[in-house]
Amino acid sequence: MTKSESHRVPIIEKPIRLQEYAVGIFKTIPTKSGLKKAIKKELVFVNQKPATTALFIKGGELIELFQNENTSTFKRLDLTLEVLFEDDYLAIIYKPAGILVSGNSFATIDNALTQNLTKSVLFDAVRPRPVHRLDYPTSGVLLTGKTSASIIALNKLFEHKKIQKTYYAITIGKMEKQGIISSPINEKEAITYYTILQTVTSARFDVLNLVELHPKTGRKHQLRIHLASIGNQILGDKEYGNKELILKGKGLYLHAFNLTFLHPFKKEEIIISKELPKKFKNIFPEEKTS
Repeated sequence: MTKSESHRVPIIEKPIRLQEYAVGIFKTIPTKSGLKKAIKKELVFVNQKPATTALFIKGGELIELFQNENTSTFKRLDLTLEVLFEDDYLAIIYKPAGILVSGNSFATIDNALTQNLTKSVLFDAVRPRPVHRLDYPTSGVLLTGKTSASIIALNKLFEHKKIQKTYYAITIGKMEKQGIISSPINEKEAITYYTILQTVTSARFDVLNLVELHPKTGRKHQLRIHLASIGNQILGDKEYGNKELILKGKGLYLHAFNLTFLHPFKKEEIIISKELPKKFKNIFPEEKTS
């Protein structure tokens, strides 16, 4: 056998079973089922001894993963993510446009989190999971949970509208300086506040606006549907707007700029932003974002 990967256990709060702690520490076997199989095949060693699923980890141990000729290699997603904030409870990453957050596809943010985030040392650590969604063509900040308690707490914050989200979009056509869009989506209440930050004239689109958006509800495709409903589709929106009014190869001009919330465990205010992508700055080079 040859050694494939190793991991030194940091100081942890209290003992935890190896099969729970070690989920996500090895890039080649990120799933719990894959880890259990490796342990049963005696490919996982703790302090140079073959491990068992009943073994408890207390802190300071050296965990090593070996492979033999018959070991199947897990297909690893090679996707480097920008981590904007991280602690043992949660992380906020930058989601590029053109990739799914989760789903049946292999290339998703969900599948790339393990290799980009540091495993939590807390007793209820789990594989990091996104706790909200961003559309495939949307870029911006994405919140993830790293423990069972954190995922539950963050979902409750979203449910009770305790997480403030700010988006920026480029829209087409003349608009009021600011307003509220409150038309229902799928017969459910949907509310979006908007403010125009800048406007430029365009030979092709007549008028383009840099718009700050604050959704007060979280309906699927809410911002895209709402802006299209008032005749000001988001630039690049093929689904809810005029397909002819797009810039080829540039995608959707919608960016999740900011998340603001009270950390559910540390009780500290978290404010994380990600600057606008280059394609926005090509149209509004001196954007006035808050």
